[in-house]
Amino acid sequence: MAPSTTPSSATNSSDCSATGSPSSPTTSDWWQVTWDGPSDPENPKNWSKRRKWATSLIVSGFAFLSPLCSSITAPALSSISAELAIPPGAQQQLVLSVFLLAYALGPLVLSPWSETCGRVPVIRAGNLVFMAFTALCGIASSQGQVTAFRFVAGLGGSASVGMGSGVLTDCWRPEERGQGIAVYQLTQVLGPAVGPIAGGYIAQHASWRWCFFAIVLLSLVAQVMAALFLRETYAPRILAQKARRLRAETGSPAFRTEWECAAENGSGSRGWGFARLTVSAMSRPWIMLATQPIIQVLALVQAFNFGTLYLLISGFPALWEDRYGMPKGDASLNYLSLALGSLVGVSLCGPATDRVYAALRRRHRLPENTPGAPEFRVPLMVPAALLTPCAILAYGWTAQARAHFLLPNMAAALFAGSSIVSYQCISAYVADAYGLHSASASAACALLRSLMAFVFPLFVPALFGNLGYGLGGSLLAGVAGLVGIPAPVIIWFYGERLRRASRLAGPRRAEPRGPKA
Repeated sequence: MAPSTTPSSATNSSDCSATGSPSSPTTSDWWQVTWDGPSDPENPKNWSKRRKWATSLIVSGFAFLSPLCSSITAPALSSISAELAIPPGAQQQLVLSVFLLAYALGPLVLSPWSETCGRVPVIRAGNLVFMAFTALCGIASSQGQVTAFRFVAGLGGSASVGMGSGVLTDCWRPEERGQGIAVYQLTQVLGPAVGPIAGGYIAQHASWRWCFFAIVLLSLVAQVMAALFLRETYAPRILAQKARRLRAETGSPAFRTEWECAAENGSGSRGWGFARLTVSAMSRPWIMLATQPIIQVLALVQAFNFGTLYLLISGFPALWEDRYGMPKGDASLNYLSLALGSLVGVSLCGPATDRVYAALRRRHRLPENTPGAPEFRVPLMVPAALLTPCAILAYGWTAQARAHFLLPNMAAALFAGSSIVSYQCISAYVADAYGLHSASASAACALLRSLMAFVFPLFVPALFGNLGYGLGGSLLAGVAGLVGIPAPVIIWFYGERLRRASRLAGPRRAEPRGPKA
């Protein structure tokens, strides 16, 4: 029998093993800790717009600095190689792209871990690792050191990149999620575009080591902001902390969340149950990538676009310095085309995504507070899929003809804009389709995406050196069309059927189930 002091956020149930009611710990009853009603201010979805935007901007700041570090060495590779005796070619490009290999591996551990331990501890710990090993890159004295330090720094930096969409899913409701995701995705594309500009001028006027020291200083500012203003957003973690407070206040072990009971029911042992949940979370991205056709299709599109972006980033110095004869600093300004294209893409896609989503909800006459289908995010992928191969083709042939430098830049901007539109739509779709498991789903996508970003720069010299910019660009454009154009068609017509066949996809409620006490 429940006492009169039972909190309104607890619900009575009887299927959690080895627990008792608040007044009788020896019975089989347990008290499920939930939100204090639909307007509970502790629920991140009920936070004020100001707090949601503060959280989104802090996470976006982390997601900006890590990709910034990934590309800032591109124009300084020759200086690094000269001082550390690194042979030109693939070994030189490895210094740039090894960071992205870590991007492929880090989210597979860190993102699922955030679904067990919470988002904030993982983001903060990851940034500390990122700062420490980026600083070590700045004092490296050999090729082996700078390569190893870059790899570990990438592991730490992948924390915010891998789980940022999960944080936004925690905070924003589906009908208002588009603009938040747009800003977050902009930072991930803006970072690689801005990094080489900064790196070019640093390498021209100071030591290449300051490329790394500057990143450390900026990351320190972000870490302080996170310590002051970033709060936990993951619902199971927040409710677990609430249950812990109730157990401490009442002295009763019966207050549990749905997820704590799932851990205990595994073997009757809380510690082993938590371990089982952790192992399950760590394996989830691999299972998703192996078994979810939706993830496979979307990950392939993201992977090609991201790989091509880093191919352009790593190939810009040779194009502008060697083919166009620009000084290093002036050549780095051409990266602005990627930044401006990304900014325009976000400015158009962010509001448009929410408007299209709302329009499709009205067309399907969905009741208020009923989320629309994830497929409502797909329509904007169609023009993006058509523009991407056209932009790559234009870039290749204008560079081949050594046309006015604005023409390859305009083509690069068009590619960046169309890519980020596709990127945003895919991220929003994954967030809507996979709910509480969106961080694991994003990690599964990040595996292919980051692997392509690691591999593509390694064959830049062979691609453009042997085929030329025209034929090399034509080859990339053909692959872009084959990969990108069918994807929105497949998802629009078959996405719902595929989601229904999956136990991991579909709406995921943050609130535990059970009748109110």
